[in-house]
Amino acid sequence: MINIRKLEGELWESADLLRQGSKLTSSQYCMPVLALLFLRYAFSRYKLVEAEILKDRPSRGGRVMPVEQNDFTSKSALYLPREAQFDFLVNLPEDIASAGLKNKAGQPLNSLGEVVNNAMQLLEEQSEQLTGVLPKSYTMFSDDLLRELLRIFNNKTIDEVGGDIIGRIYEYFLSKFAKAVASDDGVFFTPKSLVKMLVNVLEPEQGVMLDPACGSGGMFVQTGDFVNAAGMNANTQMTFYGQEKVEYNAQLCLMNMAVHGLNGRIVSGDEANSFYHDAFNLAGKCDYVIANPPFNVDKVKAESAASAGRLPFGLPGVNAKSKEVGNANYLWINYFYAYLNDHGRAGFVMASSATDSSNKDRDIREKLVKTGHVDVMVSVGNNFFYTLSLPCSLWFFDKAKREENQDKVLFIDVRKYYTVVDRTLNEWTEWQLCNLQAIVHLYRGETDKYQALIEKYDRAIQEAVSESVEQAQPFAELLDAETEAQFKNSLAWLEDSWKDYDDLSKKLNQQIEETKACVKLAEGKLKKREVKPMRLAGDEFCKVLESILTVINEYNWLTEKFGEGEYHDIAGLCKIATLDEIEEKNFSLTPGAYVGVAEVEDDGVDFHERMNEIHAELAKLNKEANTLMDAILKDWETLK
Repeated sequence: MINIRKLEGELWESADLLRQGSKLTSSQYCMPVLALLFLRYAFSRYKLVEAEILKDRPSRGGRVMPVEQNDFTSKSALYLPREAQFDFLVNLPEDIASAGLKNKAGQPLNSLGEVVNNAMQLLEEQSEQLTGVLPKSYTMFSDDLLRELLRIFNNKTIDEVGGDIIGRIYEYFLSKFAKAVASDDGVFFTPKSLVKMLVNVLEPEQGVMLDPACGSGGMFVQTGDFVNAAGMNANTQMTFYGQEKVEYNAQLCLMNMAVHGLNGRIVSGDEANSFYHDAFNLAGKCDYVIANPPFNVDKVKAESAASAGRLPFGLPGVNAKSKEVGNANYLWINYFYAYLNDHGRAGFVMASSATDSSNKDRDIREKLVKTGHVDVMVSVGNNFFYTLSLPCSLWFFDKAKREENQDKVLFIDVRKYYTVVDRTLNEWTEWQLCNLQAIVHLYRGETDKYQALIEKYDRAIQEAVSESVEQAQPFAELLDAETEAQFKNSLAWLEDSWKDYDDLSKKLNQQIEETKACVKLAEGKLKKREVKPMRLAGDEFCKVLESILTVINEYNWLTEKFGEGEYHDIAGLCKIATLDEIEEKNFSLTPGAYVGVAEVEDDGVDFHERMNEIHAELAKLNKEANTLMDAILKDWETLK
């Protein structure tokens, strides 16, 4: 089994080491590297489609008729001239001039950078969507560096797992670059778990989707994945539109969409400034609006914004002297609502402060709430962004809520529900996203989807346990004979059934301890060079078992709260509030104001008694510290 996470990490590490050695900045490096990944994707797709075409290709005089551009167009694939094919670039001689290559204008190509520039030009000619998007700056790379990059991305494992995996690798690289490149707080990249949460709640099926601050296109990609996973074709079901003021980000977006096989219309530059332009005239026409706009933008010209329209609830606060909007958060909120048609849904990321900001913001929020179209509000904790540590909120509108929820809003507070990636980054895992989506399903009365999730948990856990027998084998093979026999004997329970998930959790924890014990036992019996790989294999198997425990823990989290599938308010987590309750709280949309605080279990410890004990312990420690200090001073005097 190929470890995709390991593959993308190894590719990034190799590519970034080259950057460090070249002394190029991340900004200089980002676009060319991502474009090479796109070229690699295009080549994988080309070879796959070429094989399909040649399978039933007619022959003439014993020769198979060559493939042509039209053959690829009919299969929605890019045709790649020989000079734009990845293996052609990889296999070029070190002396580029000796190859006698020329560009379309007939000019000789004397460096690898020039050859790659030409390949990008040829690739653009195959797609109107890519025209002017791909970089042609590869001459800033040394031939040695560029050749090594091509070699890294020529990794044969990519083809073994399928060309589509390059989309995931592209996103991984994009996220890594976001940390280093983003001079404007990383607005061009929204972390995947936040995007997935937005899409999961909106559940897009078909229609027009707009992202008026589209950055690198994560909203389009995830929407496409969601629609495709439902057994439909995203390109036929959805029409994607995006506005992105920064041209660089728009290029990233178009490449990101292309590497995921998506078509869309993206505009950039001044006409894409959403404060002043509805570039596609989509007000009132969108089935879905999904966005992560820049927060707390100031100095928006009030008169220009007003004349651009899409303000059903009016302008937010305007500075009387400068005639500028002091904070544009509620301009965005206006826009997201205004773009929706009469059954549209919107989901977007917003600064936490916007849920209860005052003055004109509060007045707009009141009008918004009274429409009855605010559907779900979610509080998100710190460190969900790559370059920001501040918390945020997710807002959801639905202009076609089911009748039972017309005068209700679901509030969810998940500031304490997440997985720590590292010291500065948190995220929701796939199972945590499923659990949060399940709360929304129950609020909407969709108990069948909740039951489907429970069945998904059961299948996943059972399959993982069954597969763990096979996954134990690499570790077993590295043990000495005696320890191997002991280890395999400890696995006998995997062939048996278990009573329940509590019982399974106990057995998994026991197996982890048994595996660690076998590692220690084998260390004294193996040759020195054999110990390290054995330890690594043991650690990998323990991680497999721990991953099963993680799934069980998430299953328990969900079922302990909602049982067989009946929604109820849970203190500290979720609450369905009526519009009257929201009015009583001055139209605040802060989830914490409604869900309250989770009850803390009584641990049976008397508070006052424990505090007295702590004070006594502290007094004792202070006395011992003073005695020690006196002894040190006496010793010091003696030495003098």
